[in-house]
Amino acid sequence: MRELFDEDAELYDRARPGYPPEMFDDLAELAGLGAAPRVLEIACGTGQATVPLAERGCRITAVELGPSMAAVARRNLAAFPEVEVVTSAFEDWPLPQEPFDAVFCATAFHWVDPAVRVTKAADALRPGGVLATVATRHVAGGSEAFFAEVQDCYERFDPATPPGLRLRAAADLPLDSEEIDRSGCFGPAVFRRYERELTYTTRQYLDVLLTYSGHRALPAEAREGLLGCIGRLADTRHGGRVTKRYLTELRVARRLNPGPAAAGR
Repeated sequence: MRELFDEDAELYDRARPGYPPEMFDDLAELAGLGAAPRVLEIACGTGQATVPLAERGCRITAVELGPSMAAVARRNLAAFPEVEVVTSAFEDWPLPQEPFDAVFCATAFHWVDPAVRVTKAADALRPGGVLATVATRHVAGGSEAFFAEVQDCYERFDPATPPGLRLRAAADLPLDSEEIDRSGCFGPAVFRRYERELTYTTRQYLDVLLTYSGHRALPAEAREGLLGCIGRLADTRHGGRVTKRYLTELRVARRLNPGPAAAGR
């Protein structure tokens, strides 16, 4: 599923909404990043989060699985000589000897193999360095009537859709650091949350949907039926405009001092 994003990297770069600028300010504060910190970014995509990091003076090695996504990222980051984009799965990429000040992953950590993602991130960090992950969720708000009605489209064309599914309020979504806590590699995680609403035309909203792996993975006939149903609903009942409410969650955890066995890395 994670390889589907590479099918249309230009659409992904154009349609995805990016990240709130204040998130990067908070990241710098929480991480205690000094001048020109070394950052390892996991799954940079087309560089939507990499560019703001580079603009803040970070020296970045960005690892991206998809060759098309990596190519767009290199184009978007061409003005930053301290940024390198490597085409590789993070799981397969050999860590350099010099550790990083931060490991960062935006809206992709869940795609990395859970057997290695936290421990390998820890191995990439200096003691006191931080693992920062970003999750993006669609939450209740915005065009609430549209999102209630569009459930019928999903139940009709996507058999994996739970019946009666409704969006949850951001306040009802719990903070989750269980995986990081269980690893024993990091101190307590700190969270920051940001909510915002973005309004799309029908065409823009359908383009956003086409950047989601679940939609792209549907059989062509079902996908076309679903998008047609959503588009008709937006145009005929909601004036051709859809407002979507996003929750962006930053989670930052600091690397503990490794034990004697790991210290010789």
